[in-house]
Amino acid sequence: MNKLTMTLTDEVQGYATVKTIWAHAKANLNAGRRMVMELRPEKRSDPQNRRMWAMLGEIATQVDWYGQKLSADDWKHVLSASLTKQRVAPGIEGGFVVLGLSTSKMSKAEMSDLQTLMEAFGADKGVKFSAVSYE
Repeated sequence: MNKLTMTLTDEVQGYATVKTIWAHAKANLNAGRRMVMELRPEKRSDPQNRRMWAMLGEIATQVDWYGQKLSADDWKHVLSASLTKQRVAPGIEGGFVVLGLSTSKMSKAEMSDLQTLMEAFGADKGVKFSAVSYE
């Protein structure tokens, strides 16, 4: 077995899933294989990811930031750093490096918070977001 990923949705289904996982783990452990188990909140969804990039693109085309245009990727770093109160450290050869949470590791709730921040920032800067749904 290479990898087993299962989503827990409620208490009853979660219990049945844990029993299934244990059966797989037990068989591998009995075969002498070491196993790693991870339990974490569900990460951002694909629709959330599509919406985030669409919003970042709209911010990138509509906002001048201190006299310059930033790319959607640059805006992702600026806005996610604001949300997570990330730290910076001096770079090895000058400049600065942002330290902290990557958007790809954000939970659905964290991604929702980031998009709420993006909406508020966009409203403050006069960004017109499209009404397209990304669900």
